[in-house]
Amino acid sequence: MPLPALTRVPPGFARPSFWALLLCVTVLSLLPTDYLPPQIFSLWDKAQHALAFAALAALGLQAYPHRRWRVLAGLLVFGGLIELAQAATGWRYGEWADWLADAVGLALGLALAESLQRRVNPT
Repeated sequence: MPLPALTRVPPGFARPSFWALLLCVTVLSLLPTDYLPPQIFSLWDKAQHALAFAALAALGLQAYPHRRWRVLAGLLVFGGLIELAQAATGWRYGEWADWLADAVGLALGLALAESLQRRVNPT
């Protein structure tokens, strides 16, 4: 049996999913590290940031297709605010390298969203 082709998230599902994922990323980003699984290796933290923001971008761009740059700019600002909030907690550390990993994830998410769009609407 062939694998199903990647398609867009149904419109009524994309927006609630985006906001639910944004909430999950916020909570996981601000939890004390004692509640999180141990890191496997030092780059895993950056990979987690990139993956989370790639998913946020891909889903956000499907949820708000006519506000592409607002979604991406908003998520970039969100990533910076998370780093500032982590620095203010006392139990987490804000790192600008994490914000850079967020930006890399946004670029990956944009590429994924555009790829999905081309599959749905080939020209």
